[in-house]
Amino acid sequence: MPSVGVLALQGGVAEHISILENLGCRVTGVRTPEDLASISAIFLPGGESTTLIALMNRWKLTPRLREMGMDGFPMFGTCAGAILLSREILEKEHSVEQQSLGVADVRAVRNYFGRQCCSFIQTLSVLGLSEPFKGIFIRAPLLEPLSDHVEVLSKVDDGAVLLKQDNLWLSSFHPELTADGRIHKLFLEDRGILKGGDDAHI
Repeated sequence: MPSVGVLALQGGVAEHISILENLGCRVTGVRTPEDLASISAIFLPGGESTTLIALMNRWKLTPRLREMGMDGFPMFGTCAGAILLSREILEKEHSVEQQSLGVADVRAVRNYFGRQCCSFIQTLSVLGLSEPFKGIFIRAPLLEPLSDHVEVLSKVDDGAVLLKQDNLWLSSFHPELTADGRIHKLFLEDRGILKGGDDAHI
């Protein structure tokens, strides 16, 4: 049974845990650097990116997570988690002073699709999945590749919403808010943590 971590400081923690357990993973809620020792991948959930980085700093997780991400450890950030993985952060037309792990060659444009009241659902075509995926967008960032090392796995008219850079995956939308575990499974299979198989709904 693979052991997978979910950053458990704030945001959509329980939803990620539920999907991962349904995939047959043993899940650790990561709150301290010591929790990182027993896992083979980590999910950074949606939530409030500025709050998450402040809590990561408080619990001394930031330096270790940055080091692990740069050393090839599998990390998947959804929405706020994707912002935390990105090298550059904007707020629509202007830059913002926000710390991040900065491990992915990605520019995250915060709240690109609007505030909470502008949340929406869009059917997405995802590279690696034979059937469409229901993307739930809530205060979602747009993700802009900054190098050729970044592969676009899904996009909408405005640009990329699911990216992969080797061990790092970033999603604008919230795959954990559906009952569909295929994107979690795709990531874990890509990193060799789960065995490959069909992409039927989990």
